[in-house]
Amino acid sequence: MATDLIEIDPDQPKSEAIEQAASAVRRGKVIAVPSDALYTLVADPFNLRAVNRVFFAKGREIHRSLPLLVSDITMAEELAKDLSNRFFLLARRFWPGPLTLIVPASERVPLKVTGNTGRLAVRQSKSIVANHLIRVLNQPLISTSANISGHPTCRSGIEVFGMMDSRVDLVLDGGPCSGAGATTVDVTEPMWKVIKQGAIEEKDIAECLQAS
Repeated sequence: MATDLIEIDPDQPKSEAIEQAASAVRRGKVIAVPSDALYTLVADPFNLRAVNRVFFAKGREIHRSLPLLVSDITMAEELAKDLSNRFFLLARRFWPGPLTLIVPASERVPLKVTGNTGRLAVRQSKSIVANHLIRVLNQPLISTSANISGHPTCRSGIEVFGMMDSRVDLVLDGGPCSGAGATTVDVTEPMWKVIKQGAIEEKDIAECLQAS
């Protein structure tokens, strides 16, 4: 499988490139796009063939969940159940932005996407490319770091192509990305917990929740 590469302007991507990427997602393909700070692999979470291809592309263990990008809080509500007040406080404060929230998954989400945990990581990104794709497809997208597991996440389309040629179907190359990745917070337990430190500091999370 040869990997295609299309150069884009990440701030003003041409509709033709977005439609080509959307068409690939509709056909169960795995593509790489620039996100807020890093490159991410995106695919259709409701297509189990596509889900399997993401695990293969990354060499990822099947017990690890695949995060999803959403267009807004409403789309997140459709994918989750029993959302806590903490979720809404944090999402309203930090979305769109580099904050991933772990929530209980609804029955709509394939169990394999959750790594058979029944929990889901969701985020609304600032990425113009990712948001255009979500809008065109009118659905959430798998969004996991563009790298082979155990290797650094790629920060440019050329890096993705070099590392993942033949593992992904298409790379939208928007040039280099810079900045910290997303902070991940688990809000499924009685006590919230930072799982991965990123661009948003733990003290900012605490201040947001304490202000409620």
